[in-house]
Amino acid sequence: MRRRRGLRGVDQPVCGAGAGVSEVLVASGWGERKDEFQRALLSWFWRARRDLPWRGVGDPYATWVSEIMLQQTQVITVIDYFQRWMARFPDVQSLAAADEEEVLEQWSGLGYYRRARFLHRAAKVVVDEHGGAIPSTLEGLRRLPGVGPYTAGAIASIAFGLPAPIVDGNVIRVFARLFAIAGDPRSTANQKIFWELAEALVDRNKPGDFNEALMELGARVCAPRSPACLLCPVREYCAGFASGEPEALPEVARRSAVKPMRALTVVVHRRGTSGRDMLVGPREAGGLLAGMLEFPTVEREGTRWPELDEVASLLGMPIVAEEVGEVTHIFSHRRLQTRMYAAEIDAPVTVAEERWRWVPELELGQAAISALTRKIYERWKTSEPV
Repeated sequence: MRRRRGLRGVDQPVCGAGAGVSEVLVASGWGERKDEFQRALLSWFWRARRDLPWRGVGDPYATWVSEIMLQQTQVITVIDYFQRWMARFPDVQSLAAADEEEVLEQWSGLGYYRRARFLHRAAKVVVDEHGGAIPSTLEGLRRLPGVGPYTAGAIASIAFGLPAPIVDGNVIRVFARLFAIAGDPRSTANQKIFWELAEALVDRNKPGDFNEALMELGARVCAPRSPACLLCPVREYCAGFASGEPEALPEVARRSAVKPMRALTVVVHRRGTSGRDMLVGPREAGGLLAGMLEFPTVEREGTRWPELDEVASLLGMPIVAEEVGEVTHIFSHRRLQTRMYAAEIDAPVTVAEERWRWVPELELGQAAISALTRKIYERWKTSEPV
């Protein structure tokens, strides 16, 4: 075990894989100061917390929706989506009764669309199997589609007041610095430590506020770069601050290589009764952005480009198209380059495949299209002759 020079000259351990939570707390020398730590963190949170539309509403459904939306998405982005979502689906019954396309329309642009599908499926389970009442136990929440340990812990603690632990990226960063936990934060051993710490430290009287305070601290103070240590309400407990190198933790995990992909898409349009109509259809199930509407597109892994004839086969009709540009879109593990073509066809022409349908251009912005399709559409508009 390596050591860092800690606060007030006390050596503090740099814990790594293999260390249990008891060892971390005892070796850190502040296990008995847990109550002080909780009070300091909660006092700061009650004084400095942001006024967010899902806070303090006393609605488990609103908590659930917000936690799903906040996964891998910044708070500032989620606020507007959450408010629109709650206006359209104010309760679990209205969400369960909606069709998937409408759900995806409300989610459009937020990304990671599996979250919306899981939320929709889980709402149906709540209505069909629980009489519309969201389960109030960790075990019951975990049985809902798309609800993992973090989401279950967040709902249980915030909405139902249960002393349930939570661990997300912000909490990992806070704990890694507080206790100088070395090694890959995603490793099985370190994940076990983080969850055990979360369970040991959660305030039994105010578990929801405590968990929100941990996340708020990580988001606003204990940032990945240039953490605001001098503003931190719990810096006296932090081994990272004591070391003078808080940014060294958590250690940066090696990322997987981003895989290349190539695609060819054709923006097919025609003159409609009230302007232009755009030809779109749902992406195939099981892949990236499954079910979202897109222009006729052929994709493949690797660096070989699809051919225009492949899109014609997809539509079941011949097309004459002009190349208009190229866009690049980065997914978490893939880099997709798309060659764009445009084709205007005569209004009487129909498409052979039932998958495709015409959508008025004025309605395209409200349709269930992904950020990628939106990017292609905007790029195509700039390529049009004035």
